[in-house]
Amino acid sequence: MPDTLPAEKAYRILESGPVLLVSTRAADGSANVMTLGFHMMMLHDPPLVGVILGPWDHSHRALSETGECVLAVPTVDLAEKVVDIGNCSGSTLDKFAHFGLTPLPAEMVHAPLVGECWANLECRVADEDWVRRYDLWVLQVQRIWIDTSREETRLIHHQGDGRFSVDGDAIDLGERMVKWRDLMD
Repeated sequence: MPDTLPAEKAYRILESGPVLLVSTRAADGSANVMTLGFHMMMLHDPPLVGVILGPWDHSHRALSETGECVLAVPTVDLAEKVVDIGNCSGSTLDKFAHFGLTPLPAEMVHAPLVGECWANLECRVADEDWVRRYDLWVLQVQRIWIDTSREETRLIHHQGDGRFSVDGDAIDLGERMVKWRDLMD
């Protein structure tokens, strides 16, 4: 018989997206960055992303006030810093300064890009209907920035309890994706 896990550990199996940093700027102008593990792509067009961000997160207030954020995609060289960012609160600490992160101006939102990250996705809240019930924010991506000069592009994926996997070899099965050609470059 195979081993089992408790149902509440489902995230260990299903949460395969990369760990993200969420950057916000509150109405008072203060910027914050937090670590985010629970998110999902919801739709291609318009590009919608669902993120779990609750009132226990300092960034919740800024996202509620402004309806904007940046989803920054860190690479494996930032893994320890990403974990450390998640272990403290922006309510008592300027995390950009403390962790040596570079806030860069975004074009479509007021929240800063994170200069050290491989990608930054500027987002606006598209739907708040599920926030009160599930802490699920539906964000629409407005613009994507990619740092093509970065040599390190491997992403980290949280597997629960402090364990992470790192992107490795990729396989390209694009020629087999015949039903989805209109979504491919």
